[in-house]
Amino acid sequence: MDNTYIVRRRFEFAGRVQGVGFRWRTKIAAEELDLTGWVKNEWDGSVIMEVQGPPEKIEKLITTLQNARYIKIRDIRMRELPVDPKEKQFRVGSSY
Repeated sequence: MDNTYIVRRRFEFAGRVQGVGFRWRTKIAAEELDLTGWVKNEWDGSVIMEVQGPPEKIEKLITTLQNARYIKIRDIRMRELPVDPKEKQFRVGSSY
């Protein structure tokens, strides 16, 4: 990640987001955009993601997910978090 303005955001996605490759599609897209963070399934059928990088790249990631085949995002909730300067990669977390 370069030295541009970096933010960290937590997203909760609801809809058809489990069992459709959401987490792996997220990882691939995040790595292509040089973003760090993690994504995991929740017990209630939602998916949680924390991601950090330049805001415009995070927006591009969200757009990629919204346009992905098989994934149908019904609702997205987002909040800002403190940046984690030690984080170096994007990973897929275990379910629940």
